[in-house]
Amino acid sequence: MTANEKPVTVIGLGPMGQAMVRKFLAAGHPTTVWNRTASRADALVEEGAVRAASPADAVAASELVVLSLTDYQAMYDILGQAEDALAGRVIANISSDSPQKTREAAEWLAERGAQLLAGGIMVPAPMVGEEGAYVFYSGPRALFDAHEATLRVIGRPDYRGSDPALAQLFYQALLTVFLTALAGELQAAALIGSAGVAAKELAPYMRETLELAAMFVDETAAHVDARSYPGDLSTVVMMGATADHIVAAGTAAGLDTVLPEAVKSLYDRAIAAGHGSDNWTSLYEVVTRRG
Repeated sequence: MTANEKPVTVIGLGPMGQAMVRKFLAAGHPTTVWNRTASRADALVEEGAVRAASPADAVAASELVVLSLTDYQAMYDILGQAEDALAGRVIANISSDSPQKTREAAEWLAERGAQLLAGGIMVPAPMVGEEGAYVFYSGPRALFDAHEATLRVIGRPDYRGSDPALAQLFYQALLTVFLTALAGELQAAALIGSAGVAAKELAPYMRETLELAAMFVDETAAHVDARSYPGDLSTVVMMGATADHIVAAGTAAGLDTVLPEAVKSLYDRAIAAGHGSDNWTSLYEVVTRRG
């Protein structure tokens, strides 16, 4: 059996699950599907997928079972109906949840003879399997190696280590950056909109600002890893003053200022902890509650 002939099961047929199924089918993998709302499988079955009658049948159909669910509780709800079929199965759970719940899931599956390969897919459904798509994985290295070729169909596999929580941590860390940036875009649009300016006029400058922020990634990582925050340029006091002004501007415009106030709070606490003359990266000490 070649790599692209290995069967795979996908449980959970929301937009992400459907996108993965189509990529597996296009790559030649016999693909079994199951979803609580059975009608979500209709189009996929017409395209060549096999509809399982039950979670147990879905699990029994393939050694590799990919879960695309809301959270890890949904895994228990579904696989709890298939416990007798779990032995010998590799459960690649692409669902999002906390690191601790991911570790607990690995233990739960191990007790039933299955193994967890935790995953975090870093693109939206339309980009699954396309250039630039990648997926974090963690769990036993042998599992990853055995199924890497199949999993590559949905995005570049990026193995982060044996601790099942690591894929989840990488996923949540990057989503922290992404969601905060998206919220910042809306806050900025609201601020400029308070003067009757269309968001599209701000858009090109917003893009340049995000590109500028990306230029600080390596320097930030170096400061954090060394826990050294040379304050030659962007000190906490200087950046904190800007944070104050952003809150004041939002307040004057009648906007919700929860987001900028949260950022201002980090600067206020860093100054109170004695980091005023350090680089803004010293906020890390506040975030980690170490200073």
